[in-house]
This record gives sequence, C-alpha cells and structure tokens, in this order.
Amino acid sequence: MTGTKLGDTARIPVIIGCGQINDRAETGADGKDSLELMVAASRAAGADGGEGILYQTDWLGIVNQLSFPELTGTLVEGVSNALGLSPSTARETPSPTGDSPILLINEAANAIGRGEANVALIVGAEALRTAGKRRAEAAAAPAALGAEVSKGPYPKRTSITPQPRHAYGLITPTDVYPLFENAARARYGQTLAQAQAESGTIWAGMSDVAASNKHAWIRRSRTAAEITEPTAENRPIAFPYTKFQVANAAVNQGAAVIVTSLAVARRAGLNDERIIYVGRGAAAHEAADPLNRPDYASSASMAVSLTKTLELNAMSASDFDHMEIYSCFPIVPKMARRVLGIRADRTMTVFGGLTFGGGPIGNYMTHAAACMVEALRKKGTNGLLFANGGYATHNHTIVLTKTPQPAGTFPQDFDFQADADALRGDVPNMIGEYSGPATLETYTIVFDRNGAPKHGVVIARIDAATRAIAIVPSGDSDAIGRLREASADVHGAKGTLTARGGRNIWSFA
Repeated sequence: MTGTKLGDTARIPVIIGCGQINDRAETGADGKDSLELMVAASRAAGADGGEGILYQTDWLGIVNQLSFPELTGTLVEGVSNALGLSPSTARETPSPTGDSPILLINEAANAIGRGEANVALIVGAEALRTAGKRRAEAAAAPAALGAEVSKGPYPKRTSITPQPRHAYGLITPTDVYPLFENAARARYGQTLAQAQAESGTIWAGMSDVAASNKHAWIRRSRTAAEITEPTAENRPIAFPYTKFQVANAAVNQGAAVIVTSLAVARRAGLNDERIIYVGRGAAAHEAADPLNRPDYASSASMAVSLTKTLELNAMSASDFDHMEIYSCFPIVPKMARRVLGIRADRTMTVFGGLTFGGGPIGNYMTHAAACMVEALRKKGTNGLLFANGGYATHNHTIVLTKTPQPAGTFPQDFDFQADADALRGDVPNMIGEYSGPATLETYTIVFDRNGAPKHGVVIARIDAATRAIAIVPSGDSDAIGRLREASADVHGAKGTLTARGGRNIWSFA
C-alpha cells in the first residue's frame, strides 16, 4: 500500500481466492461432469477468499469445455444458478483454448480497473475421464439403449470443418506439434539425441514439481530417460514424441480464481501475505491454420507476448521466482525458453505440466494461476504465466506479483498483434496436388497403439515461396526408417512428390 492513495484501491486488481478439484471417482463413470467440477472449484476458491466473497461476484468468466458438448452454451447459467450468483457481466469463451484462462484474468483486471466490476470469478473444468467411462459403459450396454456412441475418451464432435491437412492425418495437436519439434531440432543444430535430452530435462523437472503438488494428477517423478525412451508403458505417439511427452487429457479437474480490487480485499480483512497483484500482460496470435506459418521453428506472436510482458512490467526473466511456461508438448517451452533466455533445467512450472499436473484442455492455466498464487503466498515475489492455445496459435502472458501495483495500471491494452505481424516473415503458399522435385522442410511419423508406424507426413518446399504436404506410406520402410533415424541431412533432403489419389506421396531422391 506504500505510495498508493486509499481511494485508488477500488481499481487495483488482485487475486484473493483460488480453488482446485481433482475428481478420482472409483469407476470414473460416476465422477463429476464439467459443470459440477466448475461449481466445486468455485466454492473452493470462495472458501480460500473468505468473507462470502464468492457471492459478491459481479463478473463471471468461464473457460469452455469439450467433455460434455451438451453443456456448451449453458455454463454461465449453470454455474450462476448452482452458486446463487447474479453477475452483471458473464461470458463463456467460444472454445477451450489454452490461453483462455489468462485472457479472462486480464479481461477481469481491466473490468476492475475501469470500475465496471468488483469481484470476478474465472473458472473452468474438464471431465474427459468421466465422459470416456460413461461412453464406454454405454457402448457395452445393449444396443436398444439408444443412439450411436463415440469411441475413446473424447466426445464425438461433428462441427470440425475439414481441412486439406486432415487428408494426411494432421488432425489433432498431437499430429501437428511434432512438425514444429523436428523443424526446431534442425534450426537449433541439435542431433535427435540432443533434442530428446532437452525434452527429457524439461519434462523430468515438471514431473518433480507434480510429484510434490497435491493438486497434480500424476504425483510421480520420472527420469529424462523414462520420459523420452519408447517402452510398452511409454509408447511412441508421433515422432519424436512418446506418451509421456504429450498432454494427459483423460482427467477430471477443475480450477477457479477470484480477482477483485484491493479495496474489497482490505474490507474482507485479508492480510498482505494472501493478496497477489495482477501485473500487465500481452497477447498475440498466429494464423489459425498451423501450417500457414513462415517457418515451423519459431513464433512471432509467442516472442511478442513474452517480450512485451517483460517490457510492460520492467522485468527480465531473472526477476521471476516462479514460472509457468505452457507445456502441451516439449516444443512450446523449448521455443519460449529461448525467447526468455533461460536454461532447460530451470523450473518452468508450478503445477506440474500438462503431462503430469494434468491436461484439462483449455483450463490448464487456471490451475497454473491458482498454483502460482499459492506459491507466491509461500515464497518469492514475482511469477510469470505464459499460456499457449491451439497449434502454437494463441499466446497470452501475464505477471502475478506480491509487489503492490500502482493505481492506473489497469485497464491496459494487452493486444500486441500489430507487433507480431510486423515481426513475422512471409508465409509460403501451401499448394494442393503436385508432382515433381521437392525439398524436405519438416516431418513426423504417426504410430498406432502398438507402436508401429501408420504413416509419415512430410512438409516439403517446392521453392522459396511454395510448400506442399505429402504422405509417406508405411510400406515404404526405407523412407520411414530414414525419417526415424533423423540424421542431420534429413532436413533439406531432396525428394520427389507424386500426386496420387488426391494426395501427394513423398519419396527420397
């Protein structure tokens, strides 16, 4: 409060409540759904904030979910009715992207800074474990019980617009992020062993944090070798990633944080140790199509989001006692740490990462924010939260701190898209069917559940301004073997594309 006028405190945003829920019902099928988890997490945050603060909520932000599609569009009403809230402002994010929680925290801080809100609740949850078990039970029941049931842990979604990349098996983030990983390995001048060692170092550190975090889903430390080496327990998913290197979405987790003004916190009688200030943030994005990038080893929007946040808060990476660097796949913290200039063995999470802490789709960073509040209450002064959504598409960074922020810090314009667009290079044109010579830019291999290659995917340059996608059939064992060997000359290797059956086929020259 030093240097801050009492009257100004009504518009200084702070976080005073956080709550997290891990639902581990015995059968899974009788677990909570996403809405029930959101309600439980909100109540936990309210209990942490104290003094009936939850029921003063006048601004509600909900991270969308995909576990139960029928709930989408009803979450504001569902949470409000269950908790007896009547927010004057409320919204549910359009989709559950990983940047959503930080976006909502920044929006809530702006609303408080403008005097449009006093108490903001940000909440989200996913219950893919419950949804998957219920679908499995329904599928095993007599057919007379009803409609078709989708298989697997994910709900059946029919709203995805077909994209040309889907014909090549590039459908989910698990298929696409390895393209970035392999491109970055070449950019960084690493061998496969060196790149995997970096991934193992970062992920092992995250597993150590999860092991000691009561909120984490998997509380067991893993060594770098256990994480990167394929085994029966750690099957290959998409080269070079194994199961322990990808987000674990089959969880039932919910989290919530309460953002209010310093004046409200003071009236509630909270002491300084429990009050965490919201610092400035910065956001920018890439094109929605993950292949529509100048290159696959860097991100202008990520760089701008991180560097602008440091500039806005007059800080450097060394000023942070705690960090949460988004970790759906190793390539994201690899790129981010190079922007920040931090080592691979620096602790980059307070929650445990999306593999071990848990990967509740778009709501991971609400858990991270809640853990950051808890961490700062115990030790240290500054925390950095970096969120990533889509296919390394949406980036939003923000600072949480115990250092009192001056009146007038919020509202702030966190949109730095123009800076990212100015930094970004030209994007090569992705063409369709093509037959002729090409050069390998990046690639991956997709594996089946038994660890056998299903096919390879190559992004090839036709020339400096033109790209094409190609499939590598599993029957071409020599080509698959060369991709898997990942020798230094695989990037930039010459080859041929042959248009056949509506797709391009890659073969090495």
